[in-house]
Amino acid sequence: MIRIDLDILARFDNALIMQNVPLCYRPEYRKWLRYFLDFRSKYSRSEERSAQVRLFSEKLRSKGQNDAQVRQAVTAVSLYFTVQQNKPFVASTTSAGAAPCAVMHRFPERLSSQNPVHAPVAELSGMVCDPPGPPISDERSWRRKGRFDDWRCLRKTGYPAWDTIISSLADEIKTRHYSRKTLQHYANWTRKFQSHLSHKDPEQLSPQDVKSYLTYLAVDCKVSSSTQNLAFNALLFLYRHVLKKDFGNHKDIPRAKKSTYIPTVLSRDEIQEIFARMWQPYQLIAKLQYGCGLRCFEAVKVRVKDINFDERILTIKGKGNKSRTVPLPDRILPELQAQLSFVKKLHADDIAAGYTGVFLEDQLEKKYPNAPKEFHWQWFFPQESLSTVASTGEKRRYHVHESRFGDAMYQAVRKAQLTKRVTTHTFRHSFATHLLQANYDIRTIQTLLGHADVRTTMIYTHCVPSRTVKEAKSPLDF
Repeated sequence: MIRIDLDILARFDNALIMQNVPLCYRPEYRKWLRYFLDFRSKYSRSEERSAQVRLFSEKLRSKGQNDAQVRQAVTAVSLYFTVQQNKPFVASTTSAGAAPCAVMHRFPERLSSQNPVHAPVAELSGMVCDPPGPPISDERSWRRKGRFDDWRCLRKTGYPAWDTIISSLADEIKTRHYSRKTLQHYANWTRKFQSHLSHKDPEQLSPQDVKSYLTYLAVDCKVSSSTQNLAFNALLFLYRHVLKKDFGNHKDIPRAKKSTYIPTVLSRDEIQEIFARMWQPYQLIAKLQYGCGLRCFEAVKVRVKDINFDERILTIKGKGNKSRTVPLPDRILPELQAQLSFVKKLHADDIAAGYTGVFLEDQLEKKYPNAPKEFHWQWFFPQESLSTVASTGEKRRYHVHESRFGDAMYQAVRKAQLTKRVTTHTFRHSFATHLLQANYDIRTIQTLLGHADVRTTMIYTHCVPSRTVKEAKSPLDF
């Protein structure tokens, strides 16, 4: 990419401010500007700006960008041309006096070029550009190329005996209402066990096969202790509940000793650095996760009914369907209210378009047929695109996927150039550690985190060094 002159970039940022573009949306416009300058240096030889914009728009469409994305890119380019000419800016507003970007729908597929509130902000050789719009996220840019199919372990493999075993394993896990991740991991390890044994007849399996496989994982594959224990638990479930066979004496089967793990904790300044480099709705999800100590899946699965603004309480359904309540941070209440207003408008649009509603868990829809369309059941962080139910052809809305939140987090951490390894779960570690530093009781932190055993919470005591350790000096300092 071509470097942009710092003075031009500063004036471009000032133009975004004058056009009432929210802070979280401005990286999108800088991105389109970088793309345009890179495109112009490689492809466009025309000196006419209108021709450059036209060729750039055609290039974006050839890359699969939709009309809303192209309009936003053209707006960024028009602002760039204007700052080059040192023209003054006038913040464009609607007839009601509000910024256009505040009244436009956040999702690009709902934008319309015929929307009367779209007032022009710049004119280039007869081309009128739309005002700055919401951030555009290309669905293809989030799709990981050649990603491993996480659920291929449940497909037929041409070995009927093992396919039956996998089917029975899935039934046993679903009967116990274990999570989908448990099904995925257990089925995957069963398939790996099958491959290691060269598709041996399941009727001939013995505890010795498990011992040899776990030894193979530890010695040849050099897997971690947690991976080895996960494989052991998967095979134990397979033998006990699917094969109905004696697993043998556990003492004869090697178990890896869990290593001492000290979680990564961010400082408050580092957390703010990450927040500043994230865009909506992922920035709000990150703030909610850190402010309430949520797991990643708990944060994205919040529904409208889970937030009580009057009592400032958030109800969370955690691991094992165990519910708990946590206090809402006062600092993000205005942002949560704004998100609620957005969800309310989106829900009204979905109902008007005749969509079926949101996805519900288990048999809730059969018990409450109207629940998918009721507002309090809507996702608080809805997915941009609609999902099609293969069996019925219905259009339904899902919540923001964990992988997209994780990708947004990864990009923000990389831009912040932190020296620590940060994942979405690091916010939960930081929440617990900062409470401990504020002298909160360990039992209170256990309740807020939803830990069943206080020993799980006690690990955060290692993240807060004692005064003796802090005051100890290294021999290099003597």
